[in-house]
Amino acid sequence: MFEALLFDLDGTLLNIDMDYFLPRYFERMALMARDHGYQGADRLVEQIWSSTEKMIANTDPDKTNEEVFFEDFYQLWPHPPEEFSRFFDTFYQDEFPQLNVFCQPFAGVQQMMENLFERDFKIVIATNSVFPLTAIKHRLDWAGVGHFDYDLITSYENMHYCKPHPDYYKEICNVIGVKADNCLMIGNDTGEDLVAGKIGMKTFLVKDRLIDKGAGLHADWQGELQQLFHFLKNI
Repeated sequence: MFEALLFDLDGTLLNIDMDYFLPRYFERMALMARDHGYQGADRLVEQIWSSTEKMIANTDPDKTNEEVFFEDFYQLWPHPPEEFSRFFDTFYQDEFPQLNVFCQPFAGVQQMMENLFERDFKIVIATNSVFPLTAIKHRLDWAGVGHFDYDLITSYENMHYCKPHPDYYKEICNVIGVKADNCLMIGNDTGEDLVAGKIGMKTFLVKDRLIDKGAGLHADWQGELQQLFHFLKNI
């Protein structure tokens, strides 16, 4: 029925409330910047948000999301890229893993993925590509599914678009070599995940941590995770 299965991560494979998680993530990053003596550490989070918005809005196919982010970020950030890039690397290596206390795995997700990898699917982690791959791999580990050999994990290093742009999903199709109508997108956010239907993908809306901000998009199928497990066993 499907050649490729695309999974959102946060709230779909990982039991995490991003409205709760993000403030604590940024608080730890700002604290680390202050501890390292960076001038303007109190403005770091504001600048990251601003540059992230530029990255999400970008539609230039010749620039990765990472390139767009840092081009904007270093226009106003007073510390040189050669120096501050090491700060980001250290943060995601040493500090970010400690944030796992603010989330937990969903029961049954690891077993679901094990079953799918025994079958002939291409499997993509289609998380919004606003994070570096390091941070995404940590969250996959927290979900108990970081050890699988995915066909693609979307990150800001390898993608040129973000959700909710339909081109984000077109790019995934191009990378994995599968037509949109042979893909199933599985996610919990009606605005970011169901937009895959606009390019011909089928969609399954996971309702355990439902995010619905009134996008007016509708899923082909929907249900709790237990219903998703049953659905995937039978396709």
